[in-house]
Formats: sequence, C-alpha cells, structure tokens
Amino acid sequence: MPTPPLAGGTAGPTHLRPLIDTVLTALHDGATRRNGPLPAGGPHTVTQNLHHTTGPLIPDHGTGAHHALRTLVTALTEGAADPAHPHCAAHLHTPPLALAAAADLAASALNPSMDSWDQAPAASALETALTTALAAEIYPHTPQPDALITTGGTEANQLALLLARERHGPVQTICAANAHHSITRAAWLLGLPQPVVIPAPNGLMDLTALRHALIHHQGPLLVTATAGTTDTGQIDPLTDIADLTTTHNAELHIDAAYGGPLLFSPTHRHALRSLHRAHSVTLDLHKLGWQPASAGILAVPHHHDLHALHHHAPYLNADDDTDAGLPDLLGRSLRTTRRPDALKIAVTLQALGRDGLADLIDRTLTTAHHLADLIDKNPTLELYDRPTISTVLFRPTHTDDTTVATIRRTLLNQGHAVLGRARISNSLWLKATLLNPHTTPDDLQHLLTLVTDTHAHTEATTEGSTPR
Repeated sequence: MPTPPLAGGTAGPTHLRPLIDTVLTALHDGATRRNGPLPAGGPHTVTQNLHHTTGPLIPDHGTGAHHALRTLVTALTEGAADPAHPHCAAHLHTPPLALAAAADLAASALNPSMDSWDQAPAASALETALTTALAAEIYPHTPQPDALITTGGTEANQLALLLARERHGPVQTICAANAHHSITRAAWLLGLPQPVVIPAPNGLMDLTALRHALIHHQGPLLVTATAGTTDTGQIDPLTDIADLTTTHNAELHIDAAYGGPLLFSPTHRHALRSLHRAHSVTLDLHKLGWQPASAGILAVPHHHDLHALHHHAPYLNADDDTDAGLPDLLGRSLRTTRRPDALKIAVTLQALGRDGLADLIDRTLTTAHHLADLIDKNPTLELYDRPTISTVLFRPTHTDDTTVATIRRTLLNQGHAVLGRARISNSLWLKATLLNPHTTPDDLQHLLTLVTDTHAHTEATTEGSTPR
C-alpha cells in the first residue's frame, strides 16, 4: 500500500477533495437510510447494526481510504441522533452551521496545536483577537477583559472555581439546586468544600435562602448563578444576586453556557442584565451558537485574572523565547495540545455579523414560543411554563410519571423523536430543547401528534393488560 497522502501543504487540498466527496456522499446515504431523527430499535439493535456494517476495525490488511470512509461514515450517520432533524430536541445539542463545520475541516487539515506559537502562528493571533472581542461583549465597561476557549461549559466552570481558589484559597461555593452538575464536580476535583446548595423553587435561585447562606457561612465565598438552566432554560435573577454578593463581599460566577449568546440579540439581551458584574462568566457556543463541539468560553473582566494559569515548560515557552517576543500560550488553558476552535467561531461571527446571529437567536426563541402556544391550545397536553430561552416542558394531561417516561423511550426506540426529560415540582416532564432555526410550525405539530398518539397507544396497551 502506498504511503497515504497528507492533508496539509499545497498538495493537501488535491488529496482531500475526492475524500471529502466520499464523506459527503456517505453522510447523505446514511441520513437517507436512517430517515428520521435517530435509528430505530434501541441500543442493542444500533450496536448490532454498527458491528455488522463496519466489520473488524483493525484488519490485517487495510481496506483503502474510500472504502473505510464510505463504510464508517455511512454507518455512523445511519446510527446517529441527528440534531438537524426537527424532532431531535432532547438536549443542548445544536445542529452546527454548515459554514462552521467547513471551517472545522480547515482546522483539522492545518492542525495547529495551540500550546506554542511556533505550532500555531496565525491561529494564536486569531484566537487572541477572538477571545478579546468576545470578552468585550460580556465586559464592555472594563479596559482589558479577557477570555479563554474551553471544551465547553464543564471545563469553563471548573476553571472559574480554580481561579477563585487561587485568589482566595479554599473558597466555599454557594449554588442553587438548579445549578449544572459540573459545579459540584469541579469543587470535588479541586479539593474544595462541598458546595452549599440552596433551594430553587420554580427553577430559580431563592434569594432569601441566598441571603441566609451569605450571612451564615464563612468566607471566602463564591456564588454561582445560572443563566439558562439545563432543565428549564430559566435565568436566575442576576441583578438581585449581584447586589447580594456585593453587599456580603462574595464573588460571583455566572454559568451562561446556554443563555450567554442572548447578548447578541437586541430583543433578548435584557435577560442578561448584570452579567458584566460577575467575576467570571461561562459561555458555550456549541449550544445557542450553532458550532460543532467544542466551543466553550470562560470570560473574566481583567486580563490579569488569568495569571494564575501560567505554566512553564522550557520546550514550549522558554524564558528567552518569551523575552524575545514569542507569545506564551500555556497560560491559555489547562490542556497542552488543543485544537484551534477559534477558527470556526470567528468564521461564523464574521459571516453572519451581529444581525445574522441575532436573527438565528430570535427565530429559535420564537419557535419555542410557538410550540408553547400549540401545547396551550391542546387540551390533552399540559405546559409547564412559558419558555425563557428555547426549552419547553410539557406532558400529557392526567397522566403519571411512569407513562411520561414510557412515551419518551417508545419514541426513542421507534426512531420517531428525541425528547429529553426533566423532573420539576415533583413531576416528570417531557423536554423539548429547540435549537434548530429551520424548524417549522408543521414540524412542531407533527412532534406533538407523535406524543399524543404514543400516549393514547400506551394507555390502551396498559388498560388491555390490566386484569378485570
């Protein structure tokens, strides 16, 4: 077998072009075979089909580039949960924009490693420009805000707690019951005290409970608020929380992984009032930013807030190289090798501009409200609440939690719809997290019909199996 060609250099595009054609054909063929938001049959069937299609993954003799690409990409696509399908709406799992995925291809072909300047000359400059611009969106009133690119909200939240620990020692975190699980996990990983978890009635941080916690716990204290919860998409009362943390000399971190991009919408940015008062902010553009994973951000109001992350490795950032003007990149992440995720984000922002991104956001939130309207008008369905961002919770009326869970799993096993689940107010709800700006009213109505038909069938089956 000849030596396989490389993706980089002047010859790289010539070698890539036919391979990309094979990949695109395989993506199309796999999606056609799936013919829905996810494969039917459940885990056992999907696993069995994948193994049958792919054969041995490490054969004695290679099958060749086109055969391997065609086989594996088709199999993966046929067995995928496709967030581009309007009935795939369970999680904060966005359908990436085609232009962002195309930019990601370029990043893979060039393969800059963002741990030293000599591996990523232009990519490091692009990342600096992008993080500076994004930090200024969050902290418009400070002279030198800064941001880091992370693998997502979990890493960004962990970095926020790490920086607080480096400023103050074993900081005590206070969060509400609606906080993302990564807050508790980060405290554990960092050897910090277990977070004080206060109530979140109706899905929002309880201000009276926060005031009590700030009074009765010894500092240093770090309050973590949420702008876009995983279960309901609700946004904590950020201004009131910021006022309380200021009064009680505590620091504030805001996990805006989901809701942060509302900053780009003149219609909806008011929901993030006081975001700039946080000592750190998590943002995640592979949610309401339509980026391929990963595209997380941790922003801070002052560049020097990140100095604690500095790390010295002589082969990557020797002192004399730094003194000679080579940028030191090791303090930009806890990771060493990392991809140039700035490229796809920068391409998207430049291609769409503020108005284009605002249109995507507004369109998506309008779709969520339309779904809520359809549920409200359907007497067989119950709406939990109006959506804050794009998450809609609902369930059939006069049913129990077991039936709700059964409906969800039935739709999954049939390959008809991907809906999430959330336990709120002691009840289990179906969760539709809408992130596809191309979803139509007909798509929404069809989704609800799938739910109501499945509920009716479940009820009829249950009644038929009950002894008289």
